[in-house]
Amino acid sequence: MNKILIELEIPWIEKEYDLFIPVNKKVGTIKRLIEESLVELTEHAYEIKEDTNLYSKDTGSIYDVNQTVRDTDLKNGSRIILM
Repeated sequence: MNKILIELEIPWIEKEYDLFIPVNKKVGTIKRLIEESLVELTEHAYEIKEDTNLYSKDTGSIYDVNQTVRDTDLKNGSRIILM
């Protein structure tokens, strides 16, 4: 299995998305790709910020941007928040 399905909540735009993410990429890379997509989806209303993080919706813990997805507790069905 090289991808997992996660549920991503973005409070700033009040949206939720189901996304497949690769398990061999770093969390920071995934975060950057999500934010770049949001810039386009919101017609540049969303601004990429350095202090934005991915959080576990269940535990509130922050995902380390230097870890690969495989090395985190993320799995199919995980719920995360971008804020």
